[in-house]
Amino acid sequence: MTENEVAREIVDAAYKIHTTLGPSLLESVYEATMAYELTKRGLHVLRQHPVPVVYNNIHLGEGFRADLLVEHKVIVELKSIDAVAPVHKKQVLTYLKLADERLGLLINFNTDLIKNGIIRLVNRPED
Repeated sequence: MTENEVAREIVDAAYKIHTTLGPSLLESVYEATMAYELTKRGLHVLRQHPVPVVYNNIHLGEGFRADLLVEHKVIVELKSIDAVAPVHKKQVLTYLKLADERLGLLINFNTDLIKNGIIRLVNRPED
């Protein structure tokens, strides 16, 4: 599966979960249901996946934990907040850079329409 195909499955799963459960639950609930839904669809999902920081070829240990890493291709950061701030986008872009991944999705479930809560972020152009 390509990154874009994986992202389509993630967005579809988010839509299904949002229409079933609604907005404003805890992020941990959305994380668990997203992992379940994506796994049910046959995708490989890692929850709270640790990503180390490498600086000058030195591994400095765990830098962050990705909410979801899907198919070892797409990082998903889940939120349930009033509004996404610029820092949240920067956070995902930093995660992508540190993990050497290209595509990330920032999904805020605390919206009336889930399409308004999904932000696609790209670390580098396609090869």
